[in-house]
Amino acid sequence: MHLTWRVTILGFPLRGLGALAVASLLAGVALGSPAAALGSPADAAGYATGGAADAWLVPPAPLRIAAPFDRPTSDWGPGHRGIDVWLTAGSIVNSPGDGVVTFAGRIAGRGVVVVTHPSGLRSTLEPVTASGHVGDEVRMRDPIGALELVGSHCVPRACLHWGVRRGDNYVDPLDVTRGFGPIRLLPLRD
Repeated sequence: MHLTWRVTILGFPLRGLGALAVASLLAGVALGSPAAALGSPADAAGYATGGAADAWLVPPAPLRIAAPFDRPTSDWGPGHRGIDVWLTAGSIVNSPGDGVVTFAGRIAGRGVVVVTHPSGLRSTLEPVTASGHVGDEVRMRDPIGALELVGSHCVPRACLHWGVRRGDNYVDPLDVTRGFGPIRLLPLRD
């Protein structure tokens, strides 16, 4: 017996692996949290220590992706350890989730703000002129600074770099963003 996946999204027919990917995405979003979608309890614990709901983040700015995440093959190998989001210089940058500002300063000439979330995830946003200080508690979508042009990955245009770490590992910010999440296909259970 041959089984073919078929899905139509916005009038575009998808078959095979494309349809399977869309079905998987919809199933992953329906699971309710990145912790639930990870599969193993050990992985889930790394995402959500205070409950799965607080593990989801939101984009720190309108999500117009200039450059996607590109996982390096080694700790010091080439890659892009976050995503770049198109934004204009001076735009407000918001906290992607509840947390505490654990760094607000300059590194290599560019402004950097780090927010540590209750789930243990750390969001790094740059180049940003911080509007707060280390130790400030922030809520999801609270303004944490303004985008600088100096130090932008996208010169001559401005863009915001958003990196997310879990422990010492970089993760794709979209994998922990509400509405995206990791794609996992799980068997149906009776």
